[in-house]
This record gives sequence, C-alpha cells and structure tokens, in this order.
Amino acid sequence: MRGPDDVATLDLSPTRVMHLRYIEMFHAMLQAGTLTDAASLLNISQPAATKLLKQAERRLGFPLFVRVKGHWQLTPEGRLLQGKIERIFDELRDLQRLVTNISRADLQLLRAVTTPTLGNAVIPKSIAHLHRLVGQPSVELSTQHSREMLKSIVLREADVGFTLQRLSHPDVLCEPLCEGPLVLIAPKGTWSRVEATQPLAIASLADRPLIGIHRADQLGRQLEAYLAQLEPPARITTSVQTYQIARDIVCSGEGMALVDPFTAASALPDLQMRVVEPALPIELYAVYRSDESLNSVQRAFVNCVRAAATEMIGFLREPEFKLHAI
Repeated sequence: MRGPDDVATLDLSPTRVMHLRYIEMFHAMLQAGTLTDAASLLNISQPAATKLLKQAERRLGFPLFVRVKGHWQLTPEGRLLQGKIERIFDELRDLQRLVTNISRADLQLLRAVTTPTLGNAVIPKSIAHLHRLVGQPSVELSTQHSREMLKSIVLREADVGFTLQRLSHPDVLCEPLCEGPLVLIAPKGTWSRVEATQPLAIASLADRPLIGIHRADQLGRQLEAYLAQLEPPARITTSVQTYQIARDIVCSGEGMALVDPFTAASALPDLQMRVVEPALPIELYAVYRSDESLNSVQRAFVNCVRAAATEMIGFLREPEFKLHAI
C-alpha cells in the first residue's frame, strides 16, 4: 500500500496520457511558482512533488517546466496546455460549487439574486410584502449582474433571480413580470409641470448633454442603438456603470439620463421624468431553473416582486402623471 507521498516508479515510457494527478501538479505549479509551494497545495512533500512532475513529463514525452535563473517557467509545450488546464480547473470548481449547493438547497426556503438596479428599487418592498404574506421564512438575498446571475441559477447557488434582460440558457426559464417604458430623468425644475406630463421625442435629445451608461449588458446595448438614430448624436458628458449612479448624479442636480422606469420611480420626488418616444419597453423578468418547480415561498416572492414593480410604475400607464411631475 502506497502512502500519500508515494509516486509510482514502474514503467515510465511515454504514453501521451494526461492523468488527473498530472493536471493537478501542473495547475499547482502555475499557482505556486515553486515545487515547495506546489507540494504544499497538493498536501505532499517536496520530493514527492518533484517525482510527480518528472513522472508527468516522462509519460507525456515532453517537459512542462524549465528552471531559468532560479525560477520555474513554462516550456513552449506547457504554454500550449496552460489555457486548457485552467479551463478544466474552472469546470472542476463549478462542479464543486454545484455539489455544495445541491446539499444546501433544502436548508434555504428562498435564495434569491437580483441586479443592483432592482435590489435598490423593487426588492426591498417585495421582501416586506413577503413577510406579511408568509411570516418570516429563511431568505438569502444577493446582488449580481445578469451574466453572473445566470451562472448562479444554473449552479443552484440561487433559486430565482430578477433582471431587466431576458437570459438565454437551455436550463433556465425567464418569466415576464412587469413592463414599463424607457424614461428620461432630469433635475427638479428642468420642465414645467405641464411639460413633465407629456412624452418627449427622442429627436429632441440630438446634440444634448447626457449621462451615458456602459453597454456591458443587453439594456445598455439597447440604449446605444436607441440613441444611434440621433443626428447630431447626443453628447455623453459622463459615463457610468450602473443606472443607480446615473440617477444619483441627476438627483444631485447634474445632467440628464435615460434609465429604466424602476430606477427613475425609486428616486421620486427628487427628480423629474418624462417617457421617451418612440417607446422602448423595459421588461422585468424572474429567472429560475426549468427542471424543477418553485416551492410555495419562492413562488410567493415572485408574485410579490410582480406586485411591487407594477405598483411602483403603474402611474406611467395613466394618460398624465401629474402627481409625479411637480
């Protein structure tokens, strides 16, 4: 029986087979940079790590690392393997996360994830509504951007997510909850009360200064395409990453910004808003796995988010929203 530091020393002729233990050794060297530290990561002795690396190189038929001026460096063959092996370890980490999350799923009644925009605008009221409906269930809430949210749902780190863009994945369902129009927000006093109740033509923003939003997500790309029709184009004076930052800048009295209706409504009455025409609909989605049904608490929370979002922007469906146009 071999101990943890033992490495087989039988036939070491090249087989061109990359065993998992060789992959672990290669990755440990990438992370640690020295054989001593790599051995520590693998929980083996330094001589055992040296033997394992030599065995891997003999089996593969080419060197993986070379020592140059006291430092270990990848060989050309090692560099060819580096990207693939790092992707394998990313997959292994995801697998471990999935195993952990499957075991935790029964311990949490509700694990929800939301974009930062909705986390500030809609979710707090939804949590309060949920507590009134079902008491004090176990809730775990986090914020992520939509791309990370999709991964969390697929890996079962979260049961349900809320986002303003439709996410495409074969294992995920996107349930539409509420729709509202794109709006332009401006500091109080920008428009008269009558003007603020009327839609604003997108053409009127030509050559006007605007706060821009990074086009890192689907909505950002939609906004960019929407503004592309302007001639001359709008002047982006400040560019920010999130709609909340744009809203806060506007609330401080600086500039105007095109944002989703939930971000805008969350700051009333500290700013003014006008619906922009032609209309660009913004939809709120609940995202969850397609292979299993939501439990009663999770479904109740989805309904609470739907109700809170609909109530928040319901005034935009009225012919005039004078109470909000002061």
